[in-house]
Amino acid sequence: MKATWGEKVFYSVNYLLLALAALSCLLPIVHVAAVSLSDSHSVMSASVSLWPVGWTLESYRTLIEGTGIVRAFKNNTVLTVVGVVLSMAATVMAAYPLSRPYFYWRRKLTLAVVFTMLFGGGLIPTYLVIKSLGLINSYGAIWLPGLVSAFNMLVLKTHFEGLPSEMEEAARMDGCGEWRLLAQVVLPLSLPVLAALTLFYAVGYWNAFMNVLIYINSPEKHNMTVLVQQMVQSQSLLQEINGIQQDDIKQMTPEGIKTAGILVMIVPMLIVYPFLQKYFVKGVMIGAVKG
Repeated sequence: MKATWGEKVFYSVNYLLLALAALSCLLPIVHVAAVSLSDSHSVMSASVSLWPVGWTLESYRTLIEGTGIVRAFKNNTVLTVVGVVLSMAATVMAAYPLSRPYFYWRRKLTLAVVFTMLFGGGLIPTYLVIKSLGLINSYGAIWLPGLVSAFNMLVLKTHFEGLPSEMEEAARMDGCGEWRLLAQVVLPLSLPVLAALTLFYAVGYWNAFMNVLIYINSPEKHNMTVLVQQMVQSQSLLQEINGIQQDDIKQMTPEGIKTAGILVMIVPMLIVYPFLQKYFVKGVMIGAVKG
């Protein structure tokens, strides 16, 4: 069907607004990358905009050798991988029973989950609970409060409810129990939704900031988000850098090292996202719209 004049105007305005929104997200990242790859003289003279001036990797070398970015990267990896595995397992185990029509108190328990989306426990009570469990200064304090996202659980529950009941009945006639039905029938049919939720959890754990700042006291356990935030706020970053020759420090600028840290923090998620994008869109649509 040929678009009318009004529809063409509507689509053009939408494309323009989306392009502006995309540029507002992309240009700051390009500028940060350009500053991190430019030499100190160009950075200090503010001559770097969207393209590196005086290409150099000195900021990254200083960042890796003089700061705890490598240790923080390892902490980020442990925090994200273990957190995603625990959260996905807990989300599946919560969503599956609530999606079964024969599960007792199904509706009441679902309403209890929805209630947590409207009202939270508060920061201080949550901190006291974490402290009483002895989880302060351990990653358990990060994993436990965010173990199951109510939104993610409801998306997965809705998807499970939309699966054809004939397949479940056929599996039961072949002798499938609940565990085998979940592992061999339900989960293989839910890969797009599981991939989308995995990405949700991974982004959340990778960018964890406030919980790490509150519950983790040891700097050796800080992740990259906290480390980069401390670097951005530090007014004497160059004096705090260890293991770097003074002659090399003279060639560095705090802005170059800070932008290198920001880029190291965001690049892994930017690399992973394109590979999961098709599952991300498909999974959210399947889980959000009940058939």
